[in-house]
Amino acid sequence: MTAILAQDKTPTLCTVPRPEIADGEVLVKVKAVGVNRGDLLQVAGHYPPPPEVSEVLGLECAGFIEDPGTTSRAKGEEVACLLAGGGYAEFVAVPEGQLFPVPAGWSMTEAAAIVEVAATVHSNMQLAGLKAGDTLLIHGGAGGIGTFAIQYAKALGCTVAVTAGSAEKLDVCRQLGADILINYREEDFAEVMKNKCNVILDIIGAKYLDQNVRALAMDGHLIIIGMQGGVKGELNIGRLLTKRASISATALRARDLADKARIVADTVHTVWPMLADGRINHHLSTELPLAEAAKAHQMLKEGAVTGKIVLVVA
Repeated sequence: MTAILAQDKTPTLCTVPRPEIADGEVLVKVKAVGVNRGDLLQVAGHYPPPPEVSEVLGLECAGFIEDPGTTSRAKGEEVACLLAGGGYAEFVAVPEGQLFPVPAGWSMTEAAAIVEVAATVHSNMQLAGLKAGDTLLIHGGAGGIGTFAIQYAKALGCTVAVTAGSAEKLDVCRQLGADILINYREEDFAEVMKNKCNVILDIIGAKYLDQNVRALAMDGHLIIIGMQGGVKGELNIGRLLTKRASISATALRARDLADKARIVADTVHTVWPMLADGRINHHLSTELPLAEAAKAHQMLKEGAVTGKIVLVVA
């Protein structure tokens, strides 16, 4: 089958064997696959797949069940999938607990754009205890995570602040419901949001560590889910103690099957009704053929898009 592997730090179209399914897995014929920054990190050699996981890129996809194996699923069933790897391919093996229903009325490309962001945002906002009336700061508000998180937080009744690097991207955030718009090239978000944030969702990491702590409110919670700004930073523990604040760093990929299945089930229970009634919609900005994965990665790296890029599998 055709698939995309990282070769010489470039996403490269290759021919690989069709995956064999284990007990409790289904074989999915992939129609569309979401592009994530984790894919870029894997290509660069900084985010290898967990042991015994395919080297093929891809952390989310949507398609049809080709072989239900030993599960209770049916051949031909439409599914979206949370993956540890393998999505940039014609077929992928998926544990049954990591299957989502395709939202009613949604296309496969739209479904492939929502899986990773929905599971990531929902699980982390639960960890942070985000609730109605809270103020949430989202870094990278116009990206895939950000465009989903804005809608999610507004559906909960929160005040939403975002950072982005241009007026155009901030306008996208405003249209999605963001209340406070911060151009990080022109303003210090820590000054704008000083002592105001109940929760911060951060894709940057080390570069923003001190500023994030300054922006936290009393009993605030910083959730770090990315490392775009480096992995080592200096932490003012005194400021953290004074605010009784918390810092968590999380990732979906390396969680065990039971934990992923729990997150998937809870995301479907809580978030899928928000998709059904329109409180949250996808923000799919670009569709490209699977063979143009390198172009998709370059677009994401350059910040040339808002929302999600999806690769379509012929």
